[in-house]
Amino acid sequence: MQKAFLFLLLFFLPFSNVSTRTALPEKGTDTSVAASDGGMDGEALFEEMQLGGIVNFLAFRQAVQGYNKIEQKSKPILTLVDFTRPSTEERLFVFDMKEKKLLYTSVVSHGKNSGENYATSFSNEVGSYQSSLGFYLTGSTYQGKNGYSLLLDGLEKGINDRARERAIVVHGAAYANPSVAKSGRLGRSFGCPALPQAVTKPIINTIKGGSVLFIYANNKDYMAKSTILPARQPQELLSDARSTK
Repeated sequence: MQKAFLFLLLFFLPFSNVSTRTALPEKGTDTSVAASDGGMDGEALFEEMQLGGIVNFLAFRQAVQGYNKIEQKSKPILTLVDFTRPSTEERLFVFDMKEKKLLYTSVVSHGKNSGENYATSFSNEVGSYQSSLGFYLTGSTYQGKNGYSLLLDGLEKGINDRARERAIVVHGAAYANPSVAKSGRLGRSFGCPALPQAVTKPIINTIKGGSVLFIYANNKDYMAKSTILPARQPQELLSDARSTK
């Protein structure tokens, strides 16, 4: 009887071991499929690029989500403008998504009717002189009254799709130079993301011609209307706790 019991025990043990080992590859397979099908993972990129303490985690994750979804892009460059930060701080970030590198950081102006040091009000209306949130594609460059400038196409209907009509472009301006921020805030635009003159040309040359630009503000009205981003969880709207991870 004892021999029969030992035989049965030895017979079933290998099957138990095989079952335990195959559980892990199944999990790994799911992860690889999700990565190849859904694009880059914002959280993994945030860690790999060592952006903690530099970039707002929630803003970056949303930017990557939109970048993955926007099929019209033609170059692997992503620009994030984070309006949860004051104008006195660097809040424009340019990423090379292929090389996984942060290329530029800079202060950037918001619209004169969007707020003082912080941008808190946003509009898609002509003559509002407010910034517009959401995702854009960069276009071609031109020489205008503000010098070297970059056209933007808003991709979100009712949120920023009147960018061309409103002449919302990336350009340089003396009022956007960091020295102006000593007064308590950066100078403000008519709604354009205006840059310091010293970095205007290199940044525009990097992002021009079909890259993604995202203007973020942790704004629940934007999230309710956005057709590019999925609905966020309530706790994400209440806290940017991961922004300095």
